[in-house]
Amino acid sequence: MLELNDVSVIFNEGTVLEKKALDHVSIRIEPGQFVTILGSNGAGKSTFFNVITGFAKAKTGSVVLDGVDITEMPEHVRSRSIGRLFQDPKQGTAPHLSVEENMGLACSSGRGPFAIAVRKKEEEEFRKMLERLDMGLETRLKTPIGLLSGGQRQAVALLMAVTNTPKILLLDEHTAALDPISAKKILQVTNEVIEQNNITALMITHNLRDALENGNRLLIFQDGKITHDFNKEQKEKLTLEDLIHCYDV
Repeated sequence: MLELNDVSVIFNEGTVLEKKALDHVSIRIEPGQFVTILGSNGAGKSTFFNVITGFAKAKTGSVVLDGVDITEMPEHVRSRSIGRLFQDPKQGTAPHLSVEENMGLACSSGRGPFAIAVRKKEEEEFRKMLERLDMGLETRLKTPIGLLSGGQRQAVALLMAVTNTPKILLLDEHTAALDPISAKKILQVTNEVIEQNNITALMITHNLRDALENGNRLLIFQDGKITHDFNKEQKEKLTLEDLIHCYDV
């Protein structure tokens, strides 16, 4: 379970550019929830993720993961329990390493951070994982990942993010840079991966339809606050017009 208790984040404090990016946010994310997140630019969505990962420091409040206060925990330590996928398919992968070497890095726990040599058994496991994507990637294990399309690379990055099943998976507009067909495929894979691994996930999107069609809870951010919090039953009744109206309130 993830909890944020009275969390505020202030940028450029004490200057004319001071901005309260998060304004006393409190929320509890239950295990297994898949939360979609909407909000205009500057509403606080990415700062919300940055506080969870430790990239941004909270001015007030606390962040608690499975009963452990991680507010002061360094970002690299939190990353063992928190996976994150970014908008740019290039982030989170090494372009000159092959697909299998990138996947090997993601599961190299216990072999040191630079253990990129892939064992035969791991190669076969990676092949089976990629086959389930139905994108032909199982035949491209030796291909430098930088030569893949954006959608293919994002699909591999998604598998890498959940190789060592994280307690929390953060999806930061992870389909925004893709063409519509690739974005649809990645969302399909995302839902399958989350369901198969029973992962607690949060997904930022600017696509209202994607926010409605994915996940079992919906948050809307405005001016650093969560202004709407729809549970599964409420979310299923929402229309696009309802969401548009939420931005006007």
